[in-house]
Amino acid sequence: MDAEAFKLLGAGLSMGLGAIGPGIGIGLIGYGALQALGRNPEARGSIMTYMILAIVLAEAVAIYALVMGILLAMVV
Repeated sequence: MDAEAFKLLGAGLSMGLGAIGPGIGIGLIGYGALQALGRNPEARGSIMTYMILAIVLAEAVAIYALVMGILLAMVV
């Protein structure tokens, strides 16, 4: 394999492995929010607000991994 193949493999792995953590984290956030809604449906507004905020923060990690994958593929 040549250097170009390794570069593209590294870019794909950086995005693929970088998306595993946020994917699991968002799933756990949704699971916890649904459990909280099941126990206390009256607190729907505050639970949903904090859930969306946590999802956005977890998704930021995946966006950083995407940026690194693009940088590896295009620049290096």
